Amino acid sequence: MAKKKISIKPIQKILIANRGEIALRIIRTCKEMGIKTVAVYSTADKDSLHVRFADEAVCIGPAPSAQSYLSIAGIIAAAEITNADAIHPGYGFLSENAEFSQTCVEHDIKFIGASQAQIQKMGDKSTAKDTMKEAGVPVILGSDGLLESLTQAKKIAKKIKYPVIIKATAGGGGRGMRIVHKEADLEKAWNSAKQEALAAFGNDGLYMEKFVEAPRHVEIQVFGDQYGNVCHLSERDCSIQRRNQKLIEESPSPIITDKLRKAMGTAAIKAAKAIKYEGAGTIEFLVDKNGDFYFMEMNTRIQVEHPVTESVTGWDLIKEQIKVAMGESVSGQNYIPNGYAMECRINAEDPTKDFRPSPGKITNLHIPGGIGVRVDTHIYAGYTIPPHYDSMIAKLIVTAQSREETIVRMKRALEEFVIEGVKTTIPLLIKLMDDENFTAGNFTTQYMNSFDYTILDT
Repeated sequence: MAKKKISIKPIQKILIANRGEIALRIIRTCKEMGIKTVAVYSTADKDSLHVRFADEAVCIGPAPSAQSYLSIAGIIAAAEITNADAIHPGYGFLSENAEFSQTCVEHDIKFIGASQAQIQKMGDKSTAKDTMKEAGVPVILGSDGLLESLTQAKKIAKKIKYPVIIKATAGGGGRGMRIVHKEADLEKAWNSAKQEALAAFGNDGLYMEKFVEAPRHVEIQVFGDQYGNVCHLSERDCSIQRRNQKLIEESPSPIITDKLRKAMGTAAIKAAKAIKYEGAGTIEFLVDKNGDFYFMEMNTRIQVEHPVTESVTGWDLIKEQIKVAMGESVSGQNYIPNGYAMECRINAEDPTKDFRPSPGKITNLHIPGGIGVRVDTHIYAGYTIPPHYDSMIAKLIVTAQSREETIVRMKRALEEFVIEGVKTTIPLLIKLMDDENFTAGNFTTQYMNSFDYTILDT
């Protein structure tokens, strides 16, 4: 079979359909590549740094996301009036929206992300699971497709044995998800999951899986191009999370052996090739206490935690996304981590008050530095954090030669990170760096459920 001919179509100007630190992150790489940038912003973000540092900026609406960052018509109009020939969606918002991807195609604008078909295949969790089964990727026992009724759910739960987990097929961020330990609790979980899924996603479809107890959340970064080449850039361990929201990510994972890394990498490549995947993607797995792993979902976009992979591979993943979008072949082969990297997400939240959001004006700011320290953020002294969006305001990434050194460096950098005027999760993250189980790598996705938050008041 003849190889597909490589056809390079240079990108001249990229509109970034996002905000905050990821918009600024994309702008930086574009500048280094000699590509012009367009920032879009809501009225609430008029003073954001991504607006200042882009070559052009267009206001696309008022503060509510539905009227600005989620407005496909508004973003396409901004691209057309600025003659942008590509759009980078970042993560969140429209990054995994199949309609948006296709609309870009219809307007002859390159979408730097997955195609409509790829997003649809992986965006519906039930369909994604069936696709992975056909590709030979390990999946968790559960329902074949969507559940048609509560009666069917009871039959399947009895067959695969409790505990089980009900999930929204259009879900994300833990919404529409319920763990059920016995049949007496199934009806209540079924009803509440359906209601939450419908409210959050406009789709109340549910499916069921066997609940993997005490798992680790380990994901594999993959990259594909339009010529069928796929490579993986090893793993990230994202097990430290609260209510399915990640707090800390690291690479390599404390539990992954060379043998397991090879097996998971091979499975991730199978998953990407099964849908002819192009660009940056992440295959997320659950790993049980026996070292068996199961496909959970695929994220068809760049991840929040992509700097962890950049730190242990030397890749600029945004640059690689843009190169692949222009028609170049993916740059490398499969990678294993070189050194250690860890990322802490810093949110404007009060962990002593059940993580209550803490928007407001930053009155004083000191960003840490030194060898092996990177900070991705859009905040500055005098900046007012708006209440309308996700509360993450910074990502602190550190690298070192061992996990032990990485943790010591992370604690030092966290203690040096001063953000005054609002509450942040920094005190919690500092405590975790001293936590015996965390430092020993002895934790699961459920670890933060039993964390003693009262120690943050001392």
